[in-house]
Amino acid sequence: MFSAFERRVAFRYLRARKGERFVSIIAIFSLVGIALGVATLIIVMSVMNGFRQELLAQILGLNGDIGVYGAGHNITQYDAAAGRLEKIPGVISAIPIVQGEVLMTGPHGGAIGGVARGIQPDGLAKLRTVSRHIVAGSLKDFTGRNIAVGAGVASQLGISLGGTITLVLPQGDATIIGTIPRIQSFHVSAIFRTGMAQYDSSFVFLPLTSAQTLFRAKDAATQIQLFVKNPDNTGPIKAAIPKAMGSAPVNVVDWQDSNNAFFAAVNVERNVMFLILTLIIVVAVFNVVSSMIMMVKDKTADIAILRTMGATSGSIMRIFFMVGASVGVIGTIAGFGLGVVFCAHIEQIRQFVQGLTGTQLFNPTVYYLESLPAKLVWSQVIEVVVIAIGLSFVATLYPSWRAARTDPVEALRHE
Repeated sequence: MFSAFERRVAFRYLRARKGERFVSIIAIFSLVGIALGVATLIIVMSVMNGFRQELLAQILGLNGDIGVYGAGHNITQYDAAAGRLEKIPGVISAIPIVQGEVLMTGPHGGAIGGVARGIQPDGLAKLRTVSRHIVAGSLKDFTGRNIAVGAGVASQLGISLGGTITLVLPQGDATIIGTIPRIQSFHVSAIFRTGMAQYDSSFVFLPLTSAQTLFRAKDAATQIQLFVKNPDNTGPIKAAIPKAMGSAPVNVVDWQDSNNAFFAAVNVERNVMFLILTLIIVVAVFNVVSSMIMMVKDKTADIAILRTMGATSGSIMRIFFMVGASVGVIGTIAGFGLGVVFCAHIEQIRQFVQGLTGTQLFNPTVYYLESLPAKLVWSQVIEVVVIAIGLSFVATLYPSWRAARTDPVEALRHE
């Protein structure tokens, strides 16, 4: 497509001679602008993908993919119901749960609101988000009045392993002197850190029988959490749940229903960021247009000489197309490399900048995560590269066309 002569001339024009530095500097700025635009777009999209993936993993790891709730009542014979639900194709496990909101107090005063979840020991072992992130103690003694608390809860209440935590329910017992809140104390046998500050600072797990006593749900569960093989395709499983539960009416809610607004907001933000940051590349491409027009103006005499030596208008157009496209391609490749390397070491870079400036760049209480995530989705990376190169090619068409339209007679006359 491009002859050796055209490639040699284009390469020569890419090298600035004395007196042509200004045009060369503009081309360099164009290249740097495209590189930074591509790198920024790759980094931001990767962080948004990582943020969504980490939040999804934390939410599904703790709450399950599908929740089965009694319609206005607790679920009785929950072990048998869980067994039937586990036989549905695509279901990995079904875990009965008793859950409610409580006020938690420590031995040295202080109180925080949170969620107490009653669960069987084997069910808690299946919650890998908790069972694989025990930072103190163990789940071996998860029976009776023993309890597992989040690291944030332990820190806020000043509780250590083996300490005592008191759970207070606002729904109390009626007496002749009024309503007395239900209060029970538990021994901390394990402390977990999931990495999601919202859960670590508000969740505690206690044995199912103890939760049934605390919440007055005798021989019943408030819900059954299902974990499935494919969380993105829960429709067939949701359709089969009512039949497996028998005549008891139930409400079925999957993770998309319960978190739809949140993840929809994340997707909208990601798309808007993609559109906004693409404009950075567009601005850099306009610099390519301006630098190419100046180069064509500067090389008018050269174009006229090439035409008189037999070069066709198509050959002239291809020469300047290669010059402009080279700036775009080199800038895109540089931006691609910079973006991928930055994403691979983003957490180390964050910690370095944070230590250098002495400011907290990523607050876990605001972003729900303790580290800055980044996930490269190669289809998106390829899309960014294609867009950048495509815009660069389009930007070179008009200057190349102007160069090809140069009249050699008029150009030499004005020289």
